[in-house]
Amino acid sequence: MTSKVIPWDEIQIPEAEYNVRLIATNSSIPLYWGKDTAGHCLFIIELEGDHIDQFRKDSTSVQGISLDLRGFGAATKQGIVLTLEKHIDKDLFLSLCETLVTSLQPVTDSGTALAVTLTHINRWKLFMSGRKSRVLSTEEIRGLFAELQFLRFLYKNRLSEVAAVESWVGPGGSHQDFIFGNTAAEIKSVSGRERSTVRISSEEQLETLCDNLFLIIYRLNAVPESGQSVSLNELVRLVEQELNDASAVEELLRRLAAYGYVDIAEYDTPKFVVASRDAYFVEKDFPRLVRSRIPDGIVRTTYEIELEKIAVFKCDITRAVEN
Repeated sequence: MTSKVIPWDEIQIPEAEYNVRLIATNSSIPLYWGKDTAGHCLFIIELEGDHIDQFRKDSTSVQGISLDLRGFGAATKQGIVLTLEKHIDKDLFLSLCETLVTSLQPVTDSGTALAVTLTHINRWKLFMSGRKSRVLSTEEIRGLFAELQFLRFLYKNRLSEVAAVESWVGPGGSHQDFIFGNTAAEIKSVSGRERSTVRISSEEQLETLCDNLFLIIYRLNAVPESGQSVSLNELVRLVEQELNDASAVEELLRRLAAYGYVDIAEYDTPKFVVASRDAYFVEKDFPRLVRSRIPDGIVRTTYEIELEKIAVFKCDITRAVEN
């Protein structure tokens, strides 16, 4: 990722209270970068009126960030103050703040601004409790994008919303990305028109106790100017909008957090279109390395499969949801 200008680097440490700098936005809600006397990085959202009851009801503690509601300027104003603690990555905190700036752009009243902020903080809490607390790599972004596309296929074609989300077991450490009924599915993404192989990252990925195992490959093209292309952030929001079951949405957020995803500006690009989607039935003669056939002493394998050589195993993706 390209390095960013860190706004807090330009703010002096105050002798008392905190120093702030107004963020130039079109939002009706004033937003500020700031520093306190200990040199902590602050993000402040200025509110009109008294919001202490709503704050006490809906606020939560978050690893690495302290959240407070304080008097701010005039007696009729309050400020939501996010303070970065020392053990959290500054660049990642900046991404959270930038996401809040974007999300608060259309907000016109302080009560909504508080609700939007607390929603993002709760997502951040889930993210920090997951396995990862860093920006996803390009490969991980593409992989998550492909898995979400298959998740949509499941709840639109076979499973209930809750069952579809619960079948997404990869973020929890399962060897395959999805397990439902007696079927497992491993999801892969490949990039560009010239990619002729798919990478298998372990000997467990193409071996399962289920009767049916499918390898699903999404070919993703980065097309930033296309009206059909969407970013990872946009795809996550689309899935949330499509899910009508609140339990499914809550479970989705938990799995996204376990994967290492939180809605930050880094994932607004790149934007992808699904150029193709191919399914392969992994049966007895499918070329693969599996744990049960690996010689003793070999503890980890990574390999690539030539797509042309597995064309004979290609099937319609609907076969994966018929069992």
